Amino acid sequence: METYTTLVNIIGNFGFPIFVALYLFIRFEKKLEKLEKAIVELGNNIRGERK
Repeated sequence: METYTTLVNIIGNFGFPIFVALYLFIRFEKKLEKLEKAIVELGNNIRGERK
């Protein structure tokens, strides 16, 4: 029974922070992809104006 209580405490202490970190990482990754596309598009526009 003590093992079960310890396991529940570990999940309670670390589960929520891990969930929050994963959620923020996924959101940040999507924003990075959008930023990358914008930078590539900007580079293409600059190259087009130089020609």
